[in-house]
Amino acid sequence: MEFDFLSPVDTDLIIDIKRLSSQHLANKVVFHTQDDFPDITKVAIAIIGVPDHRGDDATNHEIDLASIRLELYHLFPGNWSQTIADLGDILPGNSPEDTYFALQKVVSKLIKNKVIPIIIGGSQDLTYALYRGYDDLEQMVNLVSIDSKFDLGKQDGTALADSYLSKIIIEEPNNLFNYSNVGYQTYYNSQEEIDLIEKLFFDAYRLGEVCNNIAISEPVFRDADLVSLDLNCVKSSDSGNFANFKPNGFNGKEICALARYAGISDKVSCLGIFNHQGSKQESALIAQVIWYFIEGIHYRSNEYPFGSKDNYIKYIVPNEEEDVVFYKSDKTERWWIEIPFFTNSNNKLKKNTLLPCSQEDYLAACNQELPERWWKAQRKSIL
Repeated sequence: MEFDFLSPVDTDLIIDIKRLSSQHLANKVVFHTQDDFPDITKVAIAIIGVPDHRGDDATNHEIDLASIRLELYHLFPGNWSQTIADLGDILPGNSPEDTYFALQKVVSKLIKNKVIPIIIGGSQDLTYALYRGYDDLEQMVNLVSIDSKFDLGKQDGTALADSYLSKIIIEEPNNLFNYSNVGYQTYYNSQEEIDLIEKLFFDAYRLGEVCNNIAISEPVFRDADLVSLDLNCVKSSDSGNFANFKPNGFNGKEICALARYAGISDKVSCLGIFNHQGSKQESALIAQVIWYFIEGIHYRSNEYPFGSKDNYIKYIVPNEEEDVVFYKSDKTERWWIEIPFFTNSNNKLKKNTLLPCSQEDYLAACNQELPERWWKAQRKSIL
């Protein structure tokens, strides 16, 4: 039923792709064709196009998903074992809301079947539909946005692509536990928006912080369910987007590194890539971003909360107010910090939970400097 919203990949495109050698990625992918639909029970990763940009008033061009597919399937895969499917496109409905509904239903069905969808948009308001895809899963959602803006614009008179986060925060059911922004640029965000992010105990990392030490973003992705990538966060010299010129932003190498962090996270179950402006250079970049995300998925370690705490070294750091507990994985040497459960409050957490962190956070705690994300997570859990 849900997959009836999907239209097959263009036949001529499949013919062109299949002419590639058996070593190319094209021949490792199963396609939704006019005659056949992939067996979802045998698929681990699904690629879907959504060429709907009506949520962005500034965009008026056609979205060329064929060029992205050509660039992607011309690449060579790594030593990958999981099955990848291209399920075709969700074509724009009569209204943006129709597109949201179709995308929500398809994403929800895939995630329930343990399939990781990679959505190629369209305008970034489609992130709202991806978020709503988690409604039936009855879980709190951690959203990470790689974006130069917070997209908290007032909904009245503002394009939804610039205000979708406000819609997520305000509308019921509210399943958002945390929002993290990676790479915001201060001059694109009002002080009111920056203050609101702080007031809501959300996490935000400036572009300069991440570029100076890209590893600080890894714990953020490790705790994410949904990742939304706005291609406007990439500087124009690397993206080829000169219609909407961006002198500053991530370079190609950095955006691919962030995509790999997202893929390698055991928790990330959906990736959306939005605001493709149509250049061949940007199509090639999107293809490589997708490649690195898939590469990350194939190197997932399936650590906590899937593994046993027996495989971790526990560190207890005495603090003036309370002891702080850290865990370090024997397998990957990654770190977590424990968020305590408060029984005397209206707590969103049902038990003590672990928040991904870095070794630097542990060393800072030893000097009585507790990580800011730990404080924020504690405060959010009792709101």
